[in-house]
Amino acid sequence: MRAALRRLAQRAERRLPALTRLRKPEPLPIELDRRRIYIVPSAFGMAFSVLLLVMMVGALNYANNAALLLTCLLGAACASSMLLAFRTLDGLRLRGIRAGHAIAGDPLELALDFSAPRMREAVRLDCDGETHAFAVDGVAELKLRLPTAQRGWLELPRLRVWSTWPLGLFRAWSWLHPQQSVLVWPRPEQAGPPPLLPADAPGRLRPQAGEDLAALRDYRRGDAPRHIAWKASARHHDLLVKDFDRPQPRETWLLDWHALRSLDRETRIARLARWLGEAEAQGRRYSLHLPDERIDTGSGPAHYARCMSALAVLP
Repeated sequence: MRAALRRLAQRAERRLPALTRLRKPEPLPIELDRRRIYIVPSAFGMAFSVLLLVMMVGALNYANNAALLLTCLLGAACASSMLLAFRTLDGLRLRGIRAGHAIAGDPLELALDFSAPRMREAVRLDCDGETHAFAVDGVAELKLRLPTAQRGWLELPRLRVWSTWPLGLFRAWSWLHPQQSVLVWPRPEQAGPPPLLPADAPGRLRPQAGEDLAALRDYRRGDAPRHIAWKASARHHDLLVKDFDRPQPRETWLLDWHALRSLDRETRIARLARWLGEAEAQGRRYSLHLPDERIDTGSGPAHYARCMSALAVLP
């Protein structure tokens, strides 16, 4: 039954321009006012109206003043419920949207920033078939998970905000269609070969001085005097030298688009994305060379995000 009603509502939206005159994307912030809030009786409200009609006919037929007074009081409560449902959305303001990072196929987290001049209760928002309830006490942040399918820029869908507060007799709703897109990163390939390093890459490695003391050893010609353990040597006949751990040198990865000429475009992007993830996980420094952009050597979350974003926007 609900599926049939939903299909009927979608067909009505396509047929009736009055219900979709605000469906074009709008720049933020978006504020709801009386011109864009719609109100209809809910199923419970329709049944309650029929009940009031039966009560009124019975009270008039039997000249029962008490029953007629009760009917009028319930009717006044029904009218007040319609006004309160409207005021729940009136003045609601979507101030901004913040998006996280996600690879294609994984949900992308969105944070919607709402504000209102007074307290709003039992507000609901529909996004991609899911309903999220929230309240606004001055400001409020609502987090959504938006499904993704492919890399690149993804336009935000039209959002429906609605409420049946306080009695559920009326349903007030409006549309929010922010003019904003979010960037979805490409999905890395599952497995594959490591990146090809230049032939002289091992020769360019330089061992780095360690900081952690590993052991004491006998003095050898050429050892720096500052590394001599004088206190320990005083208790022995020979000089002892501090030996420090040396971290294993790591190559700097050069991830070049043109080195993958044998692969098609999307496979190249997936492989480069996997290499970026492996380099970041191993703590390596890496650079990325694309057809129209060259990203210098670096490491860290910011560098990784820059490289993945560059891959995501490739045509």
